[in-house]
Amino acid sequence: MMDLFETKPLVKICAPMVRYSRLPFRQLVREYGCDLAFSPMIMADSFVKSQKYRDIEFTTHPNDNPLIVQFAAKTPEEFAEAAEYIYNDSSGIDLNCGCPQRWAIQDGIGACMLNKPEVVADILRQTRNRIPDVEYSVSVKIRIFRDLERTVDLVRQLESAGISFLSVHGRTIKERSEPVNWDTIRTIVDSVSIPVIANGDINSLEKAYAVQEATRVKGVMVARALLENPGLFAGHSKTPASCLKRWLEINVELGTHFTIFHRHLIHMTESILTKSERKIFNGLNNREAVIDWLCDRFEFQLSQCTRLENNTVLDDSTGVPLM
Repeated sequence: MMDLFETKPLVKICAPMVRYSRLPFRQLVREYGCDLAFSPMIMADSFVKSQKYRDIEFTTHPNDNPLIVQFAAKTPEEFAEAAEYIYNDSSGIDLNCGCPQRWAIQDGIGACMLNKPEVVADILRQTRNRIPDVEYSVSVKIRIFRDLERTVDLVRQLESAGISFLSVHGRTIKERSEPVNWDTIRTIVDSVSIPVIANGDINSLEKAYAVQEATRVKGVMVARALLENPGLFAGHSKTPASCLKRWLEINVELGTHFTIFHRHLIHMTESILTKSERKIFNGLNNREAVIDWLCDRFEFQLSQCTRLENNTVLDDSTGVPLM
């Protein structure tokens, strides 16, 4: 996986998104120029304790590669044990130190881990000791501090702990819509020897290359803009009709639960439907109605086999087809 940073001029990455960056979406964006995909953030403690939780939260297949599995954790033991569970089915493991949501902070995970650099470093070292395979990446995703010197001290400590690469969202914990601090990311790149990935406000392929030029990062990570336009990394300014059709086909194959299936499409079509069309489409409440509406609106057809499979009944909790 690390060879990507040597062979690709710019590594294009699908960010970890709670509920959204699951197997079907990862498969879709890989077909539209995505080089590397992250799983959604998974709770490490629940993952190591519950087989049911593992079955629901982590699904993959041989073509889902390279894949980084991201965990939220606050102890070395739970993160390292989670790594052992997914080692054979992934290219690397990532520690979330960037989630700014209140529930995460209150639970002692996510961005609050930035205030515990010694604990983070211990988590990373113990994981690397348990999985000494140098081809398997161990990485971290962080936010920045307002204090540049403190940020630089943190990333150097993380590098010393043996991480393979670093993903940086260029905002502080408290910032949401403020401009991303590209200058700080550039300073981070100049301060470490490992690959650095930039994250935040990248909404087009042109912007991705502009960010790379400004910061000298090895890769860019996109979340919301990729959700709204899975064809972004292939240079599309809006979701192409071919992408919508492919989403339908993938979800028939993988048996995605209707709610997730439809919610993704709502995001994908937001900028390509009129207000009245969005009102109709967003209110559709079954898979067959969604397929019929999209096939009619965008003038494509699915095979009869595909259409018949869409009548499959799925379990509400797991999205697995019921027999």
